[in-house]
Amino acid sequence: MRNIVRVGVGLVGLVATVGLAAGCGKAGSSGTTAPASAAAAGGCAPVAGTKLVVLEDDQHLQNTDNIIPAVNTKAATPDLLAALNKVSAALDTTKLVALNKATDIDHKTSPVAAQEFATSSGLTSGITKGAGGTVIIGAANFSENQTVAELYKIAATAAGYTATTQTIGNRELYLPQLEQNKIQVVPEYAATLAEFINGKANGASASPKASSDLGATVTALKALGGPVNLSFGEAAQAADENAFAVTQEFSTKYGVKTLSDFAGKCSGKDSILGGPPECPKRPFCQVGLETKYKIQFGQFKSLDSAGPLTKQAISSGQISLGLVLSSDAALGG
Repeated sequence: MRNIVRVGVGLVGLVATVGLAAGCGKAGSSGTTAPASAAAAGGCAPVAGTKLVVLEDDQHLQNTDNIIPAVNTKAATPDLLAALNKVSAALDTTKLVALNKATDIDHKTSPVAAQEFATSSGLTSGITKGAGGTVIIGAANFSENQTVAELYKIAATAAGYTATTQTIGNRELYLPQLEQNKIQVVPEYAATLAEFINGKANGASASPKASSDLGATVTALKALGGPVNLSFGEAAQAADENAFAVTQEFSTKYGVKTLSDFAGKCSGKDSILGGPPECPKRPFCQVGLETKYKIQFGQFKSLDSAGPLTKQAISSGQISLGLVLSSDAALGG
């Protein structure tokens, strides 16, 4: 679904720009199933199904990659920020999944999906038309980001701005333009952007600034963004971050709705984890599940990074639990 990759399975900092698909060369990295581990007896064998559901990360393993408007400080007027904050207030992860389903499964364009959402949600209600100006809203090269950019355009237009959207590409391309005020706004992801700027400013080995605490992450992001001419609106409840999914049928059979449920009922040799080749060595993937939740797996199946191979493996009953993204269109039912 995405052509850029945010912090999640990879190490914190500049590693976010490398991408999740860089293999580790360990067992299973060729796409085969890694050897069984020394996991205890028990576990939960995969259950095929037609619907994927995310298990709640109730112990907060993942960093908070909530959507947040990033704005060049010169352009960050109260009127513009208020309009962008209306978008943040309107979005949660369930609605973001529905928007992604509209574009990625139902094949609507981002402008169409955004306009339908804006109309049905009353997005522009209460936005005051001010002096306005010209605003270019940049977007990364994947549909979710482009759709949120279109929502920003709708809100900014209602506030009196002459707003346009421009798909630019990855963060390495659009962020310098935002810092230089060549574009004025970009939909961003709080934890990933914090660590991207942190890595640029303080080096790849810098201590992490992002965390599972949204307030603390946004505070850190604002402190990092100030010196490079970036200001920020309010973070949305909508998040696009690493998540772990099972089939609805699996959830029902074993009675699991959270990762803690999975730990209590499914830790053991019958449970199979699926994800990108580097997952067994990553703190937000298998390592995190083992250390934070004390989950043991009998096998790890090397697949892709929250992509179609992983989702198919979950649905077809090849793996018990798989790495997905929390806003994936496939979670829309």
